[in-house]
Amino acid sequence: MRPLEQNLFRQLISIAVIMCGIIFLSLGILLPKVLLPVYEKNIYQYLKQPLELLRYDIDDDEIASDVAYLYITSDGEIIASDNFETVIKSTPKQVVAKIDDEYGKFTYLGKTYYYNTSYSHYVSKVSLTNDQYITSMKQDVLYTIFPILLITLLLISGLIIWWSRRLVKKIERLKEKVDNLSNDDYVDNYNYVMDDELKALSEAIDNMKATLKEQEEYKNQMYQNISHDFKTPLTVIKSYIEAVDDGVQDKEQALAVIREQVDKLELKVHSLLYLNKLNYIKDSDQYRQEQIDVTEVIRTSVDKFKIQRPELTWEIHIEDKKTIFNGSLDMWEAIVDNLLGNFIRYADKKIKVTIKNGKITFYNDGPNIDPNILDDIFTPYKKGIKGQFGLGLSIVKKTVALVGYEITVKNEKKGVSFMIK
Repeated sequence: MRPLEQNLFRQLISIAVIMCGIIFLSLGILLPKVLLPVYEKNIYQYLKQPLELLRYDIDDDEIASDVAYLYITSDGEIIASDNFETVIKSTPKQVVAKIDDEYGKFTYLGKTYYYNTSYSHYVSKVSLTNDQYITSMKQDVLYTIFPILLITLLLISGLIIWWSRRLVKKIERLKEKVDNLSNDDYVDNYNYVMDDELKALSEAIDNMKATLKEQEEYKNQMYQNISHDFKTPLTVIKSYIEAVDDGVQDKEQALAVIREQVDKLELKVHSLLYLNKLNYIKDSDQYRQEQIDVTEVIRTSVDKFKIQRPELTWEIHIEDKKTIFNGSLDMWEAIVDNLLGNFIRYADKKIKVTIKNGKITFYNDGPNIDPNILDDIFTPYKKGIKGQFGLGLSIVKKTVALVGYEITVKNEKKGVSFMIK
């Protein structure tokens, strides 16, 4: 079933109309019932006052036309006022039979009547009236309240309409802004007078647009850098193959260079695939449940990289009994290998790995990192030390975050430290 199309402004107006209807019905039905005890209290007082003045010979000129009176003597004689049958369509004897309290009400032929009594000098005096008084009071109250209520509701409705039109206008501008997220030429000139949630939403959309633009620029730059990073070894491989074909390069030497470039290219492809893999497994909890002793991973990785820089001093200090960390073997191999692979390019004489107080510190005595690029050192293909760029440190940052830790980098007096905790 297709939903009913109705804009927000009409919905707000409909709500206002429904609210007004509910209020009118509530006052018309509930208010009279709520005020009925008050009305009845007033009518009993109204009936009681003249009883003190009532004499045996009832003078019709001294009594209200809507009140009837009975004078009951000690020997059972009942004297009624002349207007008795006008007020109550019954006989005095029938009415007396229904009076069983000092004051109260009774129903006769579908109508309600009220009475009050007084006893003195061996005689009883009774004043009675019908419900016309209460009906009149109800009408007076409603006639007084309804105009005031109507004016109040009209003012409130007008205020709601004015507010809803402003609200709808703001929402329309927000929709227009969202529709133009990809339009760099679009400028939102709407002035938000009130600092409310819609203004905050507008600012959030602006921030989102700026973020999307930055991500798009970053993505384009990353694609460009990846293309350059892949093109370089391919160009070298192609040039050596052509040199061999032209007979200007020895095959054995060319093969060695080609094999080296293929290894570099393979490493870049694996790094890119691993970085992309991290984006897919971040929603899985399995890797958070795994744990591993990082000591063996570190020792294996150090032995592997010693071959490339045998002149360096390699130190491993285990000062903590707790060497079990969250994550899988593949993840910690990626973390340690990428860090040490970065270190062997810049270390001068020493590389040191320390595990202490639940923290792993990787240190090399190479040059300090430029403070201007320190915050972007983990960004993929962001220029780093000596203009180098790549994916290694970005892989480290993402992998460490996935297993529930954080990594920080700090320039020491001599060298650089990376701390995982």
